[in-house]
Amino acid sequence: MWVLLRRWFKQKTGTAVRFFRWQEAGRSRFLVARFKDPQATVHFGLLRRHLELGYRLYLPSGSSGRDSLPLIVMLHGCRQDPLSFAEGTRMNTRAEEARCAVLYPAQSKRSNPLRCWNWFEPASLMGQGEAALIARLIAQVAQRRPIDPRRIYVVGMSAGGAMACILAVRHSPLFAACAIHSGVMCGAASSSMEALDAMRSGPSPASIEAARRVVCRADESEVMVPTLVIQGDRDTTVNPVNADQIIEQLRFRAECTNPSAGALLESGERRLNSGGRTYRQQDFMRQGRIVLRKILVEGLGHAWSGGDTHYEFNDAAGPDATRLILDFILQHQREISPIQTASAGAQSGG
Repeated sequence: MWVLLRRWFKQKTGTAVRFFRWQEAGRSRFLVARFKDPQATVHFGLLRRHLELGYRLYLPSGSSGRDSLPLIVMLHGCRQDPLSFAEGTRMNTRAEEARCAVLYPAQSKRSNPLRCWNWFEPASLMGQGEAALIARLIAQVAQRRPIDPRRIYVVGMSAGGAMACILAVRHSPLFAACAIHSGVMCGAASSSMEALDAMRSGPSPASIEAARRVVCRADESEVMVPTLVIQGDRDTTVNPVNADQIIEQLRFRAECTNPSAGALLESGERRLNSGGRTYRQQDFMRQGRIVLRKILVEGLGHAWSGGDTHYEFNDAAGPDATRLILDFILQHQREISPIQTASAGAQSGG
């Protein structure tokens, strides 16, 4: 019946449309789908093919077309996929409790053999390429599903964390908050070799200076996205110095995008215990509002803190990074609807 209705509507109007059958509240759903980007194509000889991105979308139980749910965008790391990332972080379980939708874009082996997001490619660094593809997917999902456009959040692990940082900088009007677990700053590298060096030792001074220019643009649509950075101090894959560089970069961005508000005020470091580990938390505030938060987990390697060890790149010991992330991001929301602006920006390459 739905197929016939879609065909009839397309014949009458010339426009394809999707009818949703889930207007009434029901059980939670973990949907699998593909996004075909109408704005981007690649050429194979004489053929043109739309770029595609697979994804999973979690919708909490009781949700319906009449809801207005927060949307958490989860970007996996290398050698991960949406399912392993969802299970390892237990994000769907926490999202069910908090009544959030969760979007998991999937990097393909065709784009990267290890399923890493290509955060170091010049196109992505400019907000184009994979960054724009992900941004357009988010905009489409937010328009077609019962999502509150004021409460869209981007979260990433490792390579996904690096891409989350790029999205929060290059497509900032789309997001209310960001969380980066074991990632690197926007512009830390512009090639795969530079990326490996930045991960091992931190970005070079030249990259840091270039990255400063990237994050400070005179654009009225630019906003500072509140960001949480989580890092293990025993991480041998992503050097912990990268967490400090992300914070410094985003402090500079905050002061650059809104200089009249003054410098961010740094709180004293707090030492907290959770799940058998100590972690150090430091906040950077403006006008009584937390803009940046850094959490350094003692004894944690390159793994999601408090995750399910049945899946690679997860550490069972606390603190529970998923809870820390939700506690941080859900306190933020955009004051105005960003979808139309962000979608237009994504279509033009950010």
